[in-house]
Amino acid sequence: MQQNVGATDKRVRTALGAVFGIASIGTLSGAVSLPEIAAPVLGVASLLMLGTAATGVCGLYALLGVDTCPVSAVDSR
Repeated sequence: MQQNVGATDKRVRTALGAVFGIASIGTLSGAVSLPEIAAPVLGVASLLMLGTAATGVCGLYALLGVDTCPVSAVDSR
């Protein structure tokens, strides 16, 4: 798959992934008062955000035809 996640998008995904991960761990330890089901949901969301930021490929973007990566737009010409 071609990269479809741009630099700004990667930064936002990394930040959100970190926040979701910290919230998940905080929920597990009892430091954050969220329902118990929130911990695994936030953990999975964190892994998805960090994974798409690291690889530069987002499956949902591919399905929707969204491309925020300027490099792949130049390559397709």
